[in-house]
Amino acid sequence: MKIAAPPTRQDTVLVIDDTPDSLRFLTAALENANMTVLIATSGQAALDLLSHIVPDLILMDAVMPGIDGFETTVRIKNNASLAHIPVIFMTGLTESEHVVEAFEVGGVDYVRKPISVDELLARVRVHITNGRVVQASLAGLDATGRLMMATNMEGRFLWCTPLAEQAIQRILPGWTKDLASLPTPLQGTVDRLLSMRDLPGAAMKLEQPQVTLELVLIAQYRENEVLIRLNEVNPDADAAKLRLTLDLTQREAEVLLWVSYGKPNRVISDILSISPRTVNKHLERIFEKMGIETRSAAAAIAIRLICQ
Repeated sequence: MKIAAPPTRQDTVLVIDDTPDSLRFLTAALENANMTVLIATSGQAALDLLSHIVPDLILMDAVMPGIDGFETTVRIKNNASLAHIPVIFMTGLTESEHVVEAFEVGGVDYVRKPISVDELLARVRVHITNGRVVQASLAGLDATGRLMMATNMEGRFLWCTPLAEQAIQRILPGWTKDLASLPTPLQGTVDRLLSMRDLPGAAMKLEQPQVTLELVLIAQYRENEVLIRLNEVNPDADAAKLRLTLDLTQREAEVLLWVSYGKPNRVISDILSISPRTVNKHLERIFEKMGIETRSAAAAIAIRLICQ
């Protein structure tokens, strides 16, 4: 007996437009392309809808009465659970100033009215695919136990992995990523870090009585997205946990600890006052004891153990 294949999931697009003719045109075009279409006729209606369902992409009319498309997008991007949704703006041919503002508030693209169906569908498919790639990347960071967060170039919080959220909560209780903004002490540290973004490996520390949180600038992740790694710096306690759990020597545990903090061998050699060659020798023994072959695997295991 032939087993039927499971039904494929349709892409879901939210169309926000206050013009009935535009809604009918866009709905027909998207549904003919086998997409599920949600409709909102105002910015507030869209925000209400987004509290119940998360689409794969949003088509946003720039000019609407009440909350316009730009303000609606700002509110969407300020919600950590919605910020990942790609927003494509729809704007008139003569409204070039709207294009600039669309990108400033977090839009990923725009189409000009009157809209070409083929162009619209091509852009929608590309950005839905790109959005899923980003989400898969975040899931990968979660799976490897990374403490990662992202802000835009101005320091506004965009997203963080669950372990990063937990680390921030330990140092600044009461914060959650759904608050859409960073707590004041952490925001100040992020702002100082971003002022150093031209320096490779720039880092800043937020010191609190219970633990020190180190922020390391990794890279500009997308056009307006900065990737930051968090390290809960408590070397003595963390090294002791690694030494006992993995049956390492004290020095091996220290080397593995700083590897888990994301430090390269030259920095580890300076911290521990040993040569880079000695760091490599310790790493070889660590890999053998742990039964692994790569630095990233060692770091992932160490992070999980430290965070337990």
